[in-house]
Amino acid sequence: MFPHPSHFSASVDQLGEFDTIIDVRSPSEFAEDHVPGAINCPVLNDEERIRVGTLYKQVSPFEARKVGGALVSRNIAHHLETRFLSMPKGWKPLIYCWRGGQRSGAMTLVLSQVGWAARRLEGGYKTFRQRVLEDLESLPARLDFRILCGPTGSGKTALLDALAREGAPVLDLEALACHRGSVLGGGVSGFQPGQKAFETGLWSVLRSLEPGRPVWAESESRRIGRLHVPGTLFERLRDGACVRIEAPLDARVAHLMECYADLIGEPAAFKAALERLVPQHGHERVGAWQGMVTEASWDALARALIVDHYDPAYRRGGEGLYRQAGDASSLSLESLEPAALARAARQLAA
Repeated sequence: MFPHPSHFSASVDQLGEFDTIIDVRSPSEFAEDHVPGAINCPVLNDEERIRVGTLYKQVSPFEARKVGGALVSRNIAHHLETRFLSMPKGWKPLIYCWRGGQRSGAMTLVLSQVGWAARRLEGGYKTFRQRVLEDLESLPARLDFRILCGPTGSGKTALLDALAREGAPVLDLEALACHRGSVLGGGVSGFQPGQKAFETGLWSVLRSLEPGRPVWAESESRRIGRLHVPGTLFERLRDGACVRIEAPLDARVAHLMECYADLIGEPAAFKAALERLVPQHGHERVGAWQGMVTEASWDALARALIVDHYDPAYRRGGEGLYRQAGDASSLSLESLEPAALARAARQLAA
């Protein structure tokens, strides 16, 4: 492969200095996690990477480099012709691979020879990942969290969105985890990022927050779907001052139906999701709820879930994880309509 001189390198602290961040790892590596904002231009795809790796182990490093060199050269040429040809002379790309080695070195050298100010991320993704883990240990300590509390359907997420629209700093754990937090929170698709990608998303938000300004979040357990909030961050959230939202049952029913619109549109998926409640409520009660899905009795179902499932669960556990929940201030809302939430957000942000 090509050499990569040290003066072609840049550090994680310099990520914001580049016009484009290029991840030259394989698509599967990129899908697992990547530097925020990076584009994937693999110099070896997944099949090619396996082929070269097998040659390296079973034949010799020299034979692997010959085959790999040809593949990498062709792939770089393809990216140059299809993705980079329109870039101006002043374009500044940052390139990285797994360890800042041959794959990123090859791309960096070629783009530099064209005349662009290309740089290679020193240490590659491995060093970036280590930085993420280190910062997730240190960044939470400098932030002052305020926690929105309340049972499911009380509008915590919607109020968090309204706070963000008011310009208040927000850490939306459910959005980053692609999960609504409750047992029915996965929605129809059930897609969530991997743990590494979730942590990178957290890192990206945390490092953008300004110390000294209250950061709003909502009460969550440490596990959100199949992901978990890193320990240091979660302990810091547990120390946050709490605001408890109180809303009438009718308003919560209407809000819950809006939140679960995707499940309402997929009755079979809704019934399957309800099946997960059998260990807590038994087949008879869950069967009755599934019957409401069949009959499209959405108001009755939302009311039953709040009264018989969500509120009892909240009374059992509540915000017990949050150390200041007992001293929470109360925010009473007669409605969870957007206008009412916007007014509440302005009040809290002030």
